[in-house]
Amino acid sequence: MTVAGVVLAAGSGSRFAASGGALPKALAVVRGTALVDHALRAATGAGLDEVLLVDGAVDLTDRAAPGIVVLHNPRWADGLATSLQVALAYAEAADHLAVVVGPVDQPGVGAEAWRAVAAAPDEPPVAVATYDGRRANPVRLARAVWHLVPTSGDVGARALMLERPDLVREVPCTGEPWDVDTMEDLERWS
Repeated sequence: MTVAGVVLAAGSGSRFAASGGALPKALAVVRGTALVDHALRAATGAGLDEVLLVDGAVDLTDRAAPGIVVLHNPRWADGLATSLQVALAYAEAADHLAVVVGPVDQPGVGAEAWRAVAAAPDEPPVAVATYDGRRANPVRLARAVWHLVPTSGDVGARALMLERPDLVREVPCTGEPWDVDTMEDLERWS
C-alpha cells in the first residue's frame, strides 16, 4: 500500500493574527522551530511513500525540502475541506491507497504518531490517533472513504468520523496534540 502524508497549512491563521501574531501562523516559532517545519519533520520522519504540503494563504514552497510536494489551494479561504480535497485529488492521481493527514499547528505530534496511524490495519478504513484516550491528529483515510470526506466548509475527517463511527479505528499514540491557535498558545508552548 502506498501512503502519502499530508500537512494542511493553507489557512490564514485568523485567530492567531487576531491575538497579535505578526507572522503567518505556519511560520510562528515554537521551541526554536517554525510550526510548518515541525509538521513536515513529523510527516517525513514517519517513512511514508510521499509527503504533501498544502499551502494557500501563504506560499510555503521555500519550506519544503526536496521530495516534498507542495500543493497550492487557491480556495483556502473556503475552509479546510477544500485543502483536504486538493490533497486527495493529488493522491488519487498519484495512485496512493491512503493518506495520513495532520494540521500544521500541532508541534507536539511527532513522527511516531504519524507512523503508528499509517501502520494501522486497513480495516476499518479510517484510523485516528488517540492520546490518553482522546482523539486527535493525525488521521489515516483509505481511498475507499475519500468520496465520503466533506468537500466544503471548515471540516475534514472529523465530520466523517462523527457520521460513520463504524469506519473508525483508534490508534493509541505518544505525543502532545495541543494546537497553536493564538499568541497565548504560542507563548505557553515555546
